[in-house]
Amino acid sequence: MGMCLKLLGLVSVGSAIGIGVLWHCFTSVPDLPDIPLGYWGPGAPKKDDTAVKPFTINISEADVKDFEARLDNTRNLVEPLEGIGFQYGFNSVYLKKVLAFWKNNYKWSERQTFLNKYPQFKTQIAGLNIHFIHVKPDAKSKGKKVVPVILLHGWPGSVREFYESIPMLTGQKAMPDVALELVIPSLPGYGWSDAARRPGMGPAQIGNIFTELMKRLGHDKFFIQGGDWGSVIGSSMALLHPQNVIGYHSNMCFCDGKIAMLHSIVGSMFPSLIVDEHMVDEFPGQFSNIIQESGYFHIQATKPDTVGVGLTDSPAGLAAYIIEKFSTWTNKKWRDLPDGGLENWDKTGLLDNIMIYWFSNSITTSMRLYSEGFSSKYRAYKLDDIPVTVPSGCARFDNEVAFSPTVSLRHKFTDLVQIKDYKGGHFAAFEVPKTLTDDLVDFIKTVLSRKPKKE
Repeated sequence: MGMCLKLLGLVSVGSAIGIGVLWHCFTSVPDLPDIPLGYWGPGAPKKDDTAVKPFTINISEADVKDFEARLDNTRNLVEPLEGIGFQYGFNSVYLKKVLAFWKNNYKWSERQTFLNKYPQFKTQIAGLNIHFIHVKPDAKSKGKKVVPVILLHGWPGSVREFYESIPMLTGQKAMPDVALELVIPSLPGYGWSDAARRPGMGPAQIGNIFTELMKRLGHDKFFIQGGDWGSVIGSSMALLHPQNVIGYHSNMCFCDGKIAMLHSIVGSMFPSLIVDEHMVDEFPGQFSNIIQESGYFHIQATKPDTVGVGLTDSPAGLAAYIIEKFSTWTNKKWRDLPDGGLENWDKTGLLDNIMIYWFSNSITTSMRLYSEGFSSKYRAYKLDDIPVTVPSGCARFDNEVAFSPTVSLRHKFTDLVQIKDYKGGHFAAFEVPKTLTDDLVDFIKTVLSRKPKKE
């Protein structure tokens, strides 16, 4: 009997120690890494040309004719399986309609004028020419407090996502004494921004570049808004440069640290213990949805240059690859529809986004961000396990690819001043710009109205 008690005691002590060690592993916060700005341009490091130069999209006639010829010479598409919508990917019957619209109704000369409607610039940072839209307050805003906001897109998006949001933000009335100044950069390797010429540029390195961009424009303190990669980049800016960030707002607040993973595991088995009440029934099913939607992710995180060859060579292929995301990432149920629900989108706007990728020849370089952001070297920074302490706001949309429970978000964003749920999908700035901009303005108003913390 005594021996049994001793063994029971040893097991109890061992279990307690094991639980303690495990808990420490889950709750310990890594040191903030030192991630330098670096040099990402060609050849040996050179001094940047810090001038901010006007930029205008001006595609040559030869490039336009080359595009038109490739579109005209699209091969006969393979017919979809009978009774299938978008379950196997882009339905070729509907793709033919998109291509016909592209050929007959989409006029690049008109769209180029539209894309040039807002002031655009380039400046060199870390060896790369960075493109950005810069919309300053107009004369009517004289005397108002100017508040800078940087808006960050992701993949497979571009600055085009924000064109409907820009007038809503510059014309906001919720803060009559405040005028918003907008800076909207193309991520390096996307659109008209140069791509890195050597490996290693992940979200944090891009965040360093964008922090430098805001400083160069005279903004030592600013707000951030981002979705998709823009969310991850913005979060890294808030982590690495909290002294420069007034507040961080995202329509894809996402947690992937150890505690969030624990929440996900528990939530998948006992959702009511972890998940917000309105998501209890749907939360366990999101994992199968992620598996269905993440095939592109595995390709781009491992072999982006291979798939990039075909997408660079075929307008039809590029359109199918990118626009498909605007189907199931907007509404999961659209996967079962013959048109993928894409009739709910403005085809012209979707094709604007495709044309930016096509004419800038940036699809391959854009996809490399997945390889860099999920490399073992980048993950060793452990940024997901370091809390963001600046004021943060989360706009959650019910058809987002992945849902982060409030308990996880409050662990990651320790000063979460606003969290609201809406109807909509992954591309909120493009799909429901008023909903997103209203939420952003409410967040900015709330943060600006807070009393400064005492030192």
